[in-house]
Formats: sequence, C-alpha cells, structure tokens
Amino acid sequence: MQINQQWNQEDSDYIRKKVIKHNLSKIPDEVKHPVKNISFMLRNEEEEILGGITGTIFWYHLHIDFLWVDESLRGKGYGKKLLDQIEKTARENNCKLIQLDTFSFQAPDFYQKYGYQIVGIIEEHPTKDFQQYYLEKRLF
Repeated sequence: MQINQQWNQEDSDYIRKKVIKHNLSKIPDEVKHPVKNISFMLRNEEEEILGGITGTIFWYHLHIDFLWVDESLRGKGYGKKLLDQIEKTARENNCKLIQLDTFSFQAPDFYQKYGYQIVGIIEEHPTKDFQQYYLEKRLF
C-alpha cells in the first residue's frame, strides 16, 4: 500500500461516489431525495449577470452554495428577492431545512434578518480577524 499526493477529477469523482454510496446505505429510504441543483440569476437588459443564488437539494434539505449581488445593486432588495426565490423552491421540493455558511466579512446579519439561526461558528477563520458562520432555517 502507498499513499501518494495527486489531483485529478476522475479520482475525486470516484471518492465522492463511494462516500455517497455509503451515505445512502445508512439513511432510510424516506429521506432519500433526488439531488437537484438550483440557481437563479439576476440579469440586466444586456443579459449580464449582476447577481445570483445557487444551491443543492438533497435529503429534503437545501444547501445554499453561493449568493452574490453586484456592489452597485446592494441594499436595493435584490438579495432578499433571490433568497425568497430559492426558499420558495425549497418548499416546493418539500425541504424541511435550509443550510448555508458565510464569513463575518460577508453577510451573517443579512441571513439572520430573514430567519436563519447561527448553529456554529469557527473563530479566527480564515484569519484571526474573521469568523465563519454556519446557519440554518427550518421550514416545517
């Protein structure tokens, strides 16, 4: 046996599939839900992306991967509209929970304003001046 350092997508995908197979063998059938990738984009008249939200639905929960709004549009309600849209999709897919993580220099207060609860904090990450927050919102 040997352990070697390398990166290639095929090997990474193989390990991911093995973990997913193991996980699926442990959870009850009623929790299994098809994986669904979700995204909503905010575009101007020229079709340029000026904001968006992406997420993944599995096991009857939604994980928000990224939410971004161009600086010129911040504070105008577009982030809330994107969040509302993905929450609506979560409900339509019978999700019971939404999860996300954000840094202190990003938007923990924004999410808390809309009902998300902090469930974990990593102090001094990515530097001693910042924290990483883990948040959730229960839907049902």
